[in-house]
Amino acid sequence: MSISHVIYLHGFASSPASSKAQRFASELAPHGIGFSCPDFNQPSFETLTVTRMLDQTAEAIAAAGEGPIALIGSSLGGYVAVHSAVRADPARVTRLVLLAPGFDFGGNRLRQFGAHGIDEWRRLGSIPFFHYGFGELRQVGFELYEDAARYDAFAISPVQPTLIFQGRRDQSVDPAAVERWASGRPGVDLRLLDDEHQLTASMDEIWKQTERFLLSEK
Repeated sequence: MSISHVIYLHGFASSPASSKAQRFASELAPHGIGFSCPDFNQPSFETLTVTRMLDQTAEAIAAAGEGPIALIGSSLGGYVAVHSAVRADPARVTRLVLLAPGFDFGGNRLRQFGAHGIDEWRRLGSIPFFHYGFGELRQVGFELYEDAARYDAFAISPVQPTLIFQGRRDQSVDPAAVERWASGRPGVDLRLLDDEHQLTASMDEIWKQTERFLLSEK
């Protein structure tokens, strides 16, 4: 059965107004596929945690009406998508599309978070981080780091068919980590692209492949 609704999960320091979120919304509309994008900056970016993102995603799934749902997750949103998928009814969430998914967010990548050391972040309680959605520095609390350690993407295997797009020149997400996660997991189709983290140059091809993937009856 093809998809009736898509939930887009934006990345860290991004927003529902991101260019990728808007692109998917506009492309899905002619197909009559519903679209929603929870705002992970609410109620406050400073109090962001992975647990809160998972709760917001579960709320979006519950509010999406009847029919099968696909999760499209970008960067940190991809990390949240796989954890949400293993918690969801697979008859409800039936497809995953992941864009440069930050599978190691709770590990090595997070340990190098920003220009601040972990001890300093803990001592200060929060540190400034440039928020691309707001176009300015915003504080993010240390609870994000502590909470993320609870979630290991490499310890889970969603049963849903999964399509991944990953840039070979990504400086934010290690392509090797994405290849390692995809390897040996049934139903995972990894497409490596000659692109950077934002995948801007590949969006036309990403949409073409995503369209086929979401509209397939298989």
